[in-house]
Amino acid sequence: MDKAAIITTINEFLIDEFEVDGATISPEAILKDTLGLDSLDYVDLVVTVESNFGVKLGEADFVGIATFQDFYDLIENKIKSKTA
Repeated sequence: MDKAAIITTINEFLIDEFEVDGATISPEAILKDTLGLDSLDYVDLVVTVESNFGVKLGEADFVGIATFQDFYDLIENKIKSKTA
C-alpha cells in the first residue's frame, strides 16, 4: 500500500467513523484538536487502524504524534515493518 492510499484510507475512516469534517483534515492540523479525541476515542482509533491496516498500535506509538502527518507516517512505518 503506497502513502497516498494510506492517507486516503485514514481520512475516509476518520470522516465516516469519527464524523470529522473532511475540510478540517490536513497534514499540518493537530490530530487531537481536530478530532476532539478523548481516551475512549483513542481506543476506537486503534481498533479502526487495526481493522483497516492489520497493524497493532500501543500507547507508546502515540508519543510524539501531534499532526495528521505524524499519524500518516506512523501508520506507513507500521505497515512497512509488518511487511519487512
